[in-house]
Amino acid sequence: MTSSFSGQNRPGVPPRLPTPPTGWPIGSYSTYEEAQRAVDFLADGDFPVQEVTIVGVDLMLVERVTGRLTWGRVLGTGAASGAWFGLFVGVLLSLFNTSPGTSLGPIVAGLLVGVAFGLIFAAVGYGSARGKRDFQSASQLVAGRYDVLCQPRSAERGRDLLAKLAMRPSDAGKAGQD
Repeated sequence: MTSSFSGQNRPGVPPRLPTPPTGWPIGSYSTYEEAQRAVDFLADGDFPVQEVTIVGVDLMLVERVTGRLTWGRVLGTGAASGAWFGLFVGVLLSLFNTSPGTSLGPIVAGLLVGVAFGLIFAAVGYGSARGKRDFQSASQLVAGRYDVLCQPRSAERGRDLLAKLAMRPSDAGKAGQD
């Protein structure tokens, strides 16, 4: 008897618990896009892609700064966020309003209360940081390289197919030839 938490995985179904990848390397690429292109090429060649795994190696957290934070930007963003939530609540309240002719009242009230709460929460959050993080950023997890692994029974065929892909002219060169 096996439980759903056992180490045995069903083909084509990702494991439920964090599990190290298995298989033999059949290709290594510097970008995720190239690894994706390789797996797509395998799929086009009727390769059993359910036996393939793309593994990011040498992981890095990259934080790209997108702008400077100011009180104006913080309060504007807080007001806009609160307005959307308040509008949503106001519309829901207006749907259940049984009084005739007062359908806009709950919407306007929800909008105003949402803006007020958005301003308050944004000001408290930004003020409590005391200038220690006066910038906006977007974070992304990237890898130094992307390895394509395959189960041993299909690895040789996978390597052969990916060797054919490597010999093909790049997409940029093909665009000029068409």
